[in-house]
Amino acid sequence: MATTRTAHTVWNGNLIEGAGNTTLDSSGLGTFNVTWKARAESAEGKTSPEELIAAAHSACFSMAFSNGVAGAGFTPEEVNTKADVTFQPGVGITGIHLTVSARIPRVSEEEFQRLAEDAKVNCPVSQALRATPITLDATLAS
Repeated sequence: MATTRTAHTVWNGNLIEGAGNTTLDSSGLGTFNVTWKARAESAEGKTSPEELIAAAHSACFSMAFSNGVAGAGFTPEEVNTKADVTFQPGVGITGIHLTVSARIPRVSEEEFQRLAEDAKVNCPVSQALRATPITLDATLAS
């Protein structure tokens, strides 16, 4: 069954001086302030589309990786994923870098790297963002 999640943004003013609020409607988890300055310069307590993409990508990768690890016969104890989304004003999103560290008993380094790469390529958010270069650093923690 397909699932649809919803968020909305109300923006007031022009791009540079304006501001908006993005609300996570489906979860009801909150409303977050957004501004151009938070997007192009410093966050200062506000979010940006790129930060929201990073949150979505880190969560999606972690889920896909955990599923792949389990499918390979291993039990992940912990998967810690960070996503860095780079935004260049006037150009757009120029890259995404995933950094994952995971504790998975009995998995070899080679199998771990294969599973991480598979999750990078095949998680649904990676698929949706495939026009953007995505890189990965994966560390098997002991």
